[in-house]
Amino acid sequence: MKEVVIYTVDYCPFCKKAEMLLNSKNIDYKKIDITKNEDEYRKKLGEYYDIQGKVTVPQIIIGGKRIGGFDVLDKLNNAGELDKLLED
Repeated sequence: MKEVVIYTVDYCPFCKKAEMLLNSKNIDYKKIDITKNEDEYRKKLGEYYDIQGKVTVPQIIIGGKRIGGFDVLDKLNNAGELDKLLED
């Protein structure tokens, strides 16, 4: 299974939903809580992943590729594509 990383802040309901979805599917993931250095991390994420405009959370990375936030994760799951994306 590819590595899953999720960047979150502690007050974000969409971050919690993303974690709940991953947990419900027993997907192991690395959670990086950026709450304490939010502005710095958002800037770094924007630069690293070439995100135009405001960097939102959660930011979900699968196998080193940024897929986006909860809406994209949920859409991939509902379409049956998430499991395929996670395969090595």
